[in-house]
Amino acid sequence: MVLRIHFTAEDLLGTRFADGPAPLMELELAVAMLQRPGADPAFARRTRLLGATAARSVVPLTELVPVTGAGPFFLDPLSVDLEHGLESVRSSTNALVRRELDRICRNGLPVTPLMRGLANGDRQAWRYLESSLRASHSALIDAVWPRLRTGFDIDLAWRGQVQREQGLRGMLAGLYPGSRWHGSTLEIAVSRQLDFRLEGGGVLLLPSAQWTGEPLCGPLPDGPLLLVYPALTLLPHLPEEAPAPGAAPEEPVAALLGRTRSAVLRLTLREPTTSQLARELGISVASASEHARALRRAGLVSTVRAGRAVRHSCTLLGHRLLAAARSPAPQPAPAAQGRR
Repeated sequence: MVLRIHFTAEDLLGTRFADGPAPLMELELAVAMLQRPGADPAFARRTRLLGATAARSVVPLTELVPVTGAGPFFLDPLSVDLEHGLESVRSSTNALVRRELDRICRNGLPVTPLMRGLANGDRQAWRYLESSLRASHSALIDAVWPRLRTGFDIDLAWRGQVQREQGLRGMLAGLYPGSRWHGSTLEIAVSRQLDFRLEGGGVLLLPSAQWTGEPLCGPLPDGPLLLVYPALTLLPHLPEEAPAPGAAPEEPVAALLGRTRSAVLRLTLREPTTSQLARELGISVASASEHARALRRAGLVSTVRAGRAVRHSCTLLGHRLLAAARSPAPQPAPAAQGRR
């Protein structure tokens, strides 16, 4: 299965990144992550930490958001803050609501009384949905919002570096493992068959630091195709809080990738196997494989099979990142002394 995005020259020129993470989009992705089996333990821990009241507030959203993350478009508008997002949800047309509810039900979600109420424009159902969105956002997003923003900024900085090294096509192909260009068509390996012809609308790229699933996409009302993909550094690997004033600055690559992932990158200078990575770092083989996969997605590591083992080696881009981190930061020139 593959997702195909057919570009024109105009589409490539119009491809850009979103201005920042979107509150309701991140909420929808968080609800999907809570339902994903085998999610990163740090994500799964969020479920256990939810209080009973907060957990109940999330339940209505699980009726609308499947584990794939592909919920109804009216539920996750791109907005600068929560209030603007909720206003967009409230102003959704009945035609859009019915069409999107029909789509998610055809894709496997059971019809519920809440869905019927929303489709019929029932005011109580819409008040119930807004209340759930507010309470769930408070429980799942508010506390981690600064880290989500950091993850977004890190990803944009890195993609800019990749684009300078490999061009726009190289950057787009590196957004998700297994992606490649076939002529002017970007093919992304996913579990479903999808085709999008942009025809001048371009693509709006939105990295999410809490989404670990396949890229999600759909046309926005104003023309571009929205493509949501996992950010380079995910929420569990972002620092819980900023360093205390006066504390030593974090090593640059660790600040970019997270401490464990930075250590994995450095170890790939020796071309280790996945088992060797796990043994050196005291982590599970599955965790070592996931870290290597993320670095491979970023173009920092390449992986080859050697018999029954898999070996990971640092790419030229990875070497450049490590070399840049070792270089001393340029010092500002001393201020010129003026005459008195």
